Amino acid sequence: MLLSIVAIPAVLGAAAFFISSRRLRRAMLLLGSGGHVAAVAVNAVRPAAVEPGAWVGLDATGLLFLAVTSILFAAVAVYTAGYLGRESGRIVNDAEEGFAFYNWPEAKFIGCLLLFLATMSLVCISRDLGLLWVAVEATTLVSAPLIGFHRHHRSLEATWKYLMICSVGIAMALLGNFFLAYAGHGQVHLNLDDLLSKAAGLDPLWLKAAFLMLLVGYGTKMGLAPMHTWLPDAHSEAPSMVSTLLSGTLLNCAFLGILRGNSVLNAAGLGTFSGELLVFFGLLSMSIAAVFIVGQVDYKRMLAYSSIEHMGILSLGVGLGGLSGVGAMLHAACHSLTKGMLFLCAGQLLHVYGAKTAADVRHALHSLPITAFLWMAGFLAITGSPPFGLFISELTILKGALESGRWAVAAGYLAALGIIFIAMARVVLPMVFGSTREPAATTGDASYAREPRWFVIPAASLGIGVVFLGLYMPPAIWDFLSRAAQLAGGR
Repeated sequence: MLLSIVAIPAVLGAAAFFISSRRLRRAMLLLGSGGHVAAVAVNAVRPAAVEPGAWVGLDATGLLFLAVTSILFAAVAVYTAGYLGRESGRIVNDAEEGFAFYNWPEAKFIGCLLLFLATMSLVCISRDLGLLWVAVEATTLVSAPLIGFHRHHRSLEATWKYLMICSVGIAMALLGNFFLAYAGHGQVHLNLDDLLSKAAGLDPLWLKAAFLMLLVGYGTKMGLAPMHTWLPDAHSEAPSMVSTLLSGTLLNCAFLGILRGNSVLNAAGLGTFSGELLVFFGLLSMSIAAVFIVGQVDYKRMLAYSSIEHMGILSLGVGLGGLSGVGAMLHAACHSLTKGMLFLCAGQLLHVYGAKTAADVRHALHSLPITAFLWMAGFLAITGSPPFGLFISELTILKGALESGRWAVAAGYLAALGIIFIAMARVVLPMVFGSTREPAATTGDASYAREPRWFVIPAASLGIGVVFLGLYMPPAIWDFLSRAAQLAGGR
């Protein structure tokens, strides 16, 4: 049953390459998404015991990231079906340079999208670090064509940059696996249960070297600074639903690779070493994101740098451990939902206004009231304002830092959050409330200014989820997040 989580989108994705009917392909996308949600729900309600030595299995950490992936993909599938209905078969004028271009064929796009879901699911259920590495590498291969969907020079440049930099990163992670195997002197497999049970006997020097390689390698894919350089281009040039998946799910998958390594070091009594590295890269990522968000004029790139900030928060929370680790797990879920809503809104703004520059988008509340409302709500949520779930998660991480006596870390954390809040407010508020500017008719279609249901329903649903997690936290979910944090190596 567990493998159905991978098999459903994989089979439908492979079939989509050979289907000629557009309606049937889009139906397969929705069917694959619905089937995936159902399979994840069944495995969550009736979890199978994780067999020692098994290649695949589902623990609390894997289930958390898998559930987030499934929910976000469902929202993206609904959006994509409508988006392709509007965009397929027409010539598109570039928002920045004005040239005309064609998108990739729809069959390849839907096929790669479903395969992307399959590979990310495999990452979440992998119990062997070698298999996990293969799955992460596969996510790169199937997601690269999605980034280059628009087939113009900027999207192709972003695609190659993504491929080259992430390939170097994944090679570093492979080296980490080699070091991990060497630390066991050939007596330990890369199976996670085997590594955890025999962690005390692993060579500490090689174990530290292995974690460093895993952190740099998977950290590149996760977008941790200073290995983040592929992320702003890929997120800003990809279609909005692809940006949603890159930010809300792919980064989580790479983070899971780091968490598996962290859990092994923690079991070996080296949790302080890995934790301090995570704290360092977390604060560094937040600081660099703050620098680039200040003065940012492209609202999609602003969201990309915001993703780097939030990956830093996740790293910091897990590095601090304890209560902060639980906050990091909640933060991972809330960030994914919020960033999904924001990228879908960004896609709608880009389509209607025909501009990625924030200065060219004014008084959206007048032209696109629902989009503007969701965009504003998303801004408040992503900057950690109440009553959204990110407020609770960021407060929990702060409380954990103060309780553990990390005053300097808490001060740096608050400073970065404050700077980013002000910098993003200077971009978002004029877009929503600024002087009236009628949107350009970029499509030549009288319906260009509409807010279609295939955009409103997924974006609003994600927003409602973030509000719910901010207003009420069921004890069962908090216990689940605590187990996920403990398995991730929370000290």
